[in-house]
Amino acid sequence: MLQQNQNEQVSEVQVGSQPQRIGWKLARAWCEYSPDTTRKRQAEYEQQPQNVDLPELQPKNKKKPFPVPIKKMVQDARRDKRLAQMRIEKPLEAPKNGLLVPELVPVAYEVLDNWKVLIRGLSQLLNVVTVYGCRKCPQVHVGPVGHEIQDCYGSGSQRRNSHHSWARGSINDVLIPIESYHLFDPFGRRVKHETRFDYDRIPAIVELCIQAGVDLPQYPSRRRTSPVRMIGKKVIRRGKVVDEPKPHRSEDCVSLLAELDTFSNQQGQSPSPSNVKELAESTLKAYLNVRRGVEQLMSKYTVKACGYCSEVHVGPWGHNVKLCGAFKHQWRDGKHGWQDAVIDEVIPPNYVWHVPDPSGPPLRSSLRSFYGKAPAVVELCVQAGAAIPDEYRPMMRTDIVIPDSEEARWAA
Repeated sequence: MLQQNQNEQVSEVQVGSQPQRIGWKLARAWCEYSPDTTRKRQAEYEQQPQNVDLPELQPKNKKKPFPVPIKKMVQDARRDKRLAQMRIEKPLEAPKNGLLVPELVPVAYEVLDNWKVLIRGLSQLLNVVTVYGCRKCPQVHVGPVGHEIQDCYGSGSQRRNSHHSWARGSINDVLIPIESYHLFDPFGRRVKHETRFDYDRIPAIVELCIQAGVDLPQYPSRRRTSPVRMIGKKVIRRGKVVDEPKPHRSEDCVSLLAELDTFSNQQGQSPSPSNVKELAESTLKAYLNVRRGVEQLMSKYTVKACGYCSEVHVGPWGHNVKLCGAFKHQWRDGKHGWQDAVIDEVIPPNYVWHVPDPSGPPLRSSLRSFYGKAPAVVELCVQAGAAIPDEYRPMMRTDIVIPDSEEARWAA
């Protein structure tokens, strides 16, 4: 008798007048699927994704979503109201009670130093890398020539087939200026609509650093030695009211504004850099350090943002200036709808199209699904010679090969 293998089967078939024994082997197929392998591959992709979409644009006819869940806000409000009804003082920790956080004072100084390096570097890099801004819409493009993507929604866009009307841009197109009122005492009198001209408008990042412990003689700030006490929403002890000292209007103030404000650093006023690549790397590093430091300061210090427009206020509560012209401002008498701010409202990323090859042809609408995007500061520094940061590489889609116009039709 023939010995058959475990994976071999034998059967008899009728061939002519004699039965024949035919055998065949069964191939053993092993399934490579396992839950552990799938989880490992998913974790590797999350650590190094190849493609990341930008956050969705919020419609202008709706209020911005709250960064803090509404359920948690309602719970905190009910707890504070319950304590106020029992006449129990609200427990406040620094800096909610007006005192400084000692461990965040060096962070504030570091953020301000990096902010100066960022503004100085961008003003010099604009002499090397060209920036364009559309005359009809807020879109910005970084590159030798403007792109040809038809996504303009400004006035007269139908006559231009949604093509942009490009003009030479400035540092304010790359780093969108977000200003805030400078307050000598954040827990003092609120800024009213009638007294809005009595306060200086400075960059919100600078005001955040001042309230976090940075001392600037041009912009004094009150440093409390005793904490603020509150019952509910009512302040029962804030110390005596101190009149704000007059700021120093001298040459030192003008030079400080030139270092801190983007309006004083327009294109053509700064000299061209000698080592472009080194300057681009230091500028990009300063930008990342500023975002990291501001996010750390905002975890403790209160920054408010309007839920309808781009107004930002640094302090425990928002101001009462009636200058909001956004959605349904008539219902609010022009007042802002204050809520907790996020990092992108204090430092707007201002996403622009990523140009893989600045010396190549301009970007086209037929290939827009293959192009990536990046913040304008990152794109400017990358085109100047800096290395692409790892956190922005998936967003810029550096691993995607851009096909030709004829090949794009066959791409999945």
